[in-house]
Amino acid sequence: MKLVLAVMTLTLLFLGCSTDNQESSQLPETTAAPQLCTAAWYDSVNAAVQTGDGQGHGPDVGSDEWKSVIEFRLGVRGDPDVPERDTPAWCQYIQTLVEPPSAFIANASVASSSQASATGPSFVCSEVTPGTIEALICIDTELSALDRKLASVFAAAIAQTPVDETAMLRAEQRGWIKGRDACWQDTDRRSCVESEYSRRIAELQATYQLVNKIGPLSMTCNTSPASELVVTFFASETPTMIAEYNDSHSLMYLQPSASGTRYQGRNESYWEHQGVATVTWGYGTVEMQCSQE
Repeated sequence: MKLVLAVMTLTLLFLGCSTDNQESSQLPETTAAPQLCTAAWYDSVNAAVQTGDGQGHGPDVGSDEWKSVIEFRLGVRGDPDVPERDTPAWCQYIQTLVEPPSAFIANASVASSSQASATGPSFVCSEVTPGTIEALICIDTELSALDRKLASVFAAAIAQTPVDETAMLRAEQRGWIKGRDACWQDTDRRSCVESEYSRRIAELQATYQLVNKIGPLSMTCNTSPASELVVTFFASETPTMIAEYNDSHSLMYLQPSASGTRYQGRNESYWEHQGVATVTWGYGTVEMQCSQE
């Protein structure tokens, strides 16, 4: 019964979040973001990416040393794509790492030099190669919106990641981009790209707990107390769950189901119906029956 209530609550929570997002997207902006490369902007970045030791010690905000620390905190120091620190392009580049690009276009002059616009993707469309997946994204407003959304979610994930682990997350993201670009081989390229974005956004939201969740909930499988399954449900863009079993875990995505609630991972599945979950853990394994006590 607890499991049924949890799943129902998650569904209502997810629907509620969707409604809130739709309503908030229709409200006008009431607070202007500080103009890039100004003292107010430096202060806002410093508030988002702490450069001091929490005791008042640290580089002067806006200095070259401070900018170097900002790059280090964001895991991009030494990257060839980082613009020169004394240019407006550097400010725009850093801004795209801490919040969605569309939120920081303060005026027309800044917008003209931005790396992304409020309607385009987070990358520069004038620099893409015609016929590529990036070119497809640039001419599709919905795909562009998904790209901006992913940029925002990725920045939030970076902010939650320890400094010494950001390089790994960025490498993982570059790997995902290669996978997205492989959609050019698909017969329905647009659907492939849309699916890749939706799954990646949900993956980051769940893995880094950027959205509301229910759980963790403990379940006993095959009536054996030693056989425990722990599940957590997330109200991500595509509803997800993370299940843990035998020192391993699986991220699963909500699937259409005629009855009950079904999630599917790489080689794991979870189907809950009337308080009992049928679970497979690994390719070709025997189904388990799991329930809460």
